[in-house]
Amino acid sequence: MNQPSSPFSKQQLLPQEETLEILKQKGELFIGIPRENQYQEKRVCLTPDAVNAITAHGHRVLMESGAGDGANFSDIDYTNAGAEITRDTKKVFSCSIILKVEPPTLSEIDLMNPQTIVISALQIKTQRKEYFEVLARKRLTAIAFEFIRDDDGNYPAVRSLSEIAGISSILIASELMAATGKGNGLMFGNISGVPPVEVVIIGAGTVGEFAARSALGLGANIKVFDNSISKLRNLQTNLNRTVYTSTIQPKNLIKSLKRCDVAIGATRGKDRSPVVVSTSMVENMKKGAVIIDVSIDMGGCFETSEVTTHTKPTFEKYGVIHYGVPNIPSRYPRTSSISISNIFTPYLLKIGEDGGLEHSLRFDKGLRSGLYMYHGILTNKSVGEWFGLSYNDINFLIF
Repeated sequence: MNQPSSPFSKQQLLPQEETLEILKQKGELFIGIPRENQYQEKRVCLTPDAVNAITAHGHRVLMESGAGDGANFSDIDYTNAGAEITRDTKKVFSCSIILKVEPPTLSEIDLMNPQTIVISALQIKTQRKEYFEVLARKRLTAIAFEFIRDDDGNYPAVRSLSEIAGISSILIASELMAATGKGNGLMFGNISGVPPVEVVIIGAGTVGEFAARSALGLGANIKVFDNSISKLRNLQTNLNRTVYTSTIQPKNLIKSLKRCDVAIGATRGKDRSPVVVSTSMVENMKKGAVIIDVSIDMGGCFETSEVTTHTKPTFEKYGVIHYGVPNIPSRYPRTSSISISNIFTPYLLKIGEDGGLEHSLRFDKGLRSGLYMYHGILTNKSVGEWFGLSYNDINFLIF
């Protein structure tokens, strides 16, 4: 039996979203990667392999000469991967999309054209109100990679860098404990007949989990403290073994800190890290013990912590060695660069496939959560509230 003919064409019957998908055209991206000039920042946003994948899809990548030097990627590596290299910084900043690890400085923003798209870290705690006013005047669109969410609602960039920071904290502690690092001369590693190194980890998030994983792998005894029972439970599940866990009870914590050889601080707070370990607790620790305060970028969770640098990373207080470098992943710039690059590359290819950032923002909720400035309009609630600036809901601006 013949179907009755419809008064509408098949095209007219398609839902609106479907129509938009059909009308999308692939866009060619012009990506600029300047050399990082912030103190001790050696990472780069894209590895040569990532550049190769992006240029193979018909996009252009313009890099400032030496941008990959800190991570041991040479200009030749990038040229072979299809990138264009220039010594002209202004030329790089004139690209329509700028990729950076650190947030651009005010002088760098000055080099950009109006309506440029900037993808970088935001590091909200280090910014000032003036920064967002300058972005707004240039009508820039800015995405913070630490705010981008994946399909599960997690923050992939934060997680990757936290994994590196967690593993690094144990590697750094093992170096500092050596007699050459003015330590107590103890070694990680389950040596027969020698009691294992005692490690206290405060915070059971990603940093704490990967610090625990590394310490266990090196044969240490660990004790993990956190006030979230679900985080402690998840940590045990992810490690697939039973370890000592406790809520942050002063009595238990004091006892554990007195006996430990290494203490790792890995707590986060909303505005700053809560101070969990007081000065008197540190005074009672073993002489030559090591404190690695990974939370130092948010104020630190040890009362005795101070910010240090990669060139002078430690100081001694009450006979305890303190390490307080805020940017631990940049100690391993090549690994960190590959990790960041793995996050950037699929998003850049997707933006190209979608025909530009406007389309990607419309269809990708995770990417949209990373947006904090849209054509000069502030769209991030937490930034607006932190600096007392008016903000708009992005959903009203792009739909």
